[in-house]
Amino acid sequence: MIETNTLAELAIKHPAASRVFHRHGLDFCCHGNRPLESACEEQGLNATTVLEEIEIEDGTYGEVPHWENRPIQELISHLVNHYHFRLREELPLLVQMADKVERAHHDKPTMPHGLLNRLESEQSSILDHLQKEEKVLFPMIAAGRGTLAAGPIHTVEIEHQDHAQYLKQMRTLTSNFVAPADACPTWQALYIRLADFESELMNHIHLENNVLFRRALCE
Repeated sequence: MIETNTLAELAIKHPAASRVFHRHGLDFCCHGNRPLESACEEQGLNATTVLEEIEIEDGTYGEVPHWENRPIQELISHLVNHYHFRLREELPLLVQMADKVERAHHDKPTMPHGLLNRLESEQSSILDHLQKEEKVLFPMIAAGRGTLAAGPIHTVEIEHQDHAQYLKQMRTLTSNFVAPADACPTWQALYIRLADFESELMNHIHLENNVLFRRALCE
């Protein structure tokens, strides 16, 4: 590992690196083409220290799938059966929890007003996005027509950037998913689940942008 490797390159070669990047707020999914050194400078981080953390993660978590070496159809199946399934399952629950918290605590100054609307908007946007991938883009790639999919891939990548912006807005609204001292159990659980949602969505986008789409356009 070297500091001039991009975030995406490191996340592909060392899948456990995604945990380190997420911990430090380094966007490896939509802006993964930046060298680690430059990305760390922007965040006031030491690139060498980050690389050392990645090595520790590699040793701590053992074998992690290297999807760049798996058949494309297997990767597509993983994206749909794990990540797409999880989004369809989790988003309605997050909306319900946010609605419950907003109804119960609407008069508190620490209440993240606007979070429910953001989640509802994101749910609608993501569900539409998943349909496009499953009905149009993924079948093209699975059929070996990935080189003809540059247009749809570009559209999907733009939508991924929109989802990344949603995540930033949610972090701002929730004070980085840190619940206030007077938060009820549902409020606290909502923030924990939102942090997990953010981490999983970033890994999901990374696998599509930096692994699946790159391979599809070259094969």
